[in-house]
Amino acid sequence: MINTRITKLLNIKYPIIQGGMAWVATHELAAAVSEAGGLGIIAAGNASGEYLRDEIRKLREKTDKPFGVNIMLMSPYAEDIVDIICDERVPVVTTGAGNPGKYVDRFKKLGIKVIPVVPTVSLAKRMEKYGVDAIIGEGTEAGGHIGELTTFALIPQISDAVKIPVIAAGGIGDSRGLVAAFALGAEGVQLGTRFVCSTEAKVHDNYKEEIIKAKDRDAIVTGRSTGHPVRVLKNKLSREYAEIEKTGAGPEALKGFGTGKLRLAVVDGDVENGSVMCGQIAGLINDIKSSKAIIEDIFSGTEDIINKLSSLKGGEDNE
Repeated sequence: MINTRITKLLNIKYPIIQGGMAWVATHELAAAVSEAGGLGIIAAGNASGEYLRDEIRKLREKTDKPFGVNIMLMSPYAEDIVDIICDERVPVVTTGAGNPGKYVDRFKKLGIKVIPVVPTVSLAKRMEKYGVDAIIGEGTEAGGHIGELTTFALIPQISDAVKIPVIAAGGIGDSRGLVAAFALGAEGVQLGTRFVCSTEAKVHDNYKEEIIKAKDRDAIVTGRSTGHPVRVLKNKLSREYAEIEKTGAGPEALKGFGTGKLRLAVVDGDVENGSVMCGQIAGLINDIKSSKAIIEDIFSGTEDIINKLSSLKGGEDNE
């Protein structure tokens, strides 16, 4: 057991948040993570408000534990999503791809915890001024849309800059990552790619198998020229995208080329022509198991690491 401000804030057993991954973070996965003692997240993505309402209600049929919804603020349905979250009294909101500032007061008045995902120290400080409850600092090792700073560099700087709790994300998938995140100043971690390879993640088996087969350099960054880089596994699509990018194609053309490709991989299982978003942690993942087993394995392994660190200190004392 590790009790932190995050476990108290969110009323959860373990300081683990499941990432809000579009097409992946459905009610089935979120409910399983929440039941296992973490905080499950439903991803609203580009879906409509009514889709989200249905997902929330299905989750509540599976668990009475705390959960959250991730809002992609660039979504054309963002306003509807906010309305549904408020109507349904969702306990926690995480946000990405935009500034949640104008919604914070509305959420807070309803007792909804607000936790934005940020890639920089300056944005973390701005979010704290808005009155958010915690910060998810996401390093460039993460899958999907990313920033430039690594988790190792970003988390201690954010932890020094803000007084609210910090959750580390990007490149974390086992006990070693958890202990390292806490050493850097985090009070919780967010896992994405590791939960894709869970039994409850309703993604195509081909998608999971691609992650399991991935080696250390297979998760690459595409779309830097657009200003919105994305980390994916190398495949036919990523190569074609890179060739189009080299021709000087503009952001709109590149966006059009990528539209629908995530669903093609996640739902249809076309992992050559679809976008297989995942983090650099993919090289460490070699099995598919339940969300409960993933969480319990991570925390059972922390004791061994802490004991090893203690023995190193003891060895120095004996010299």
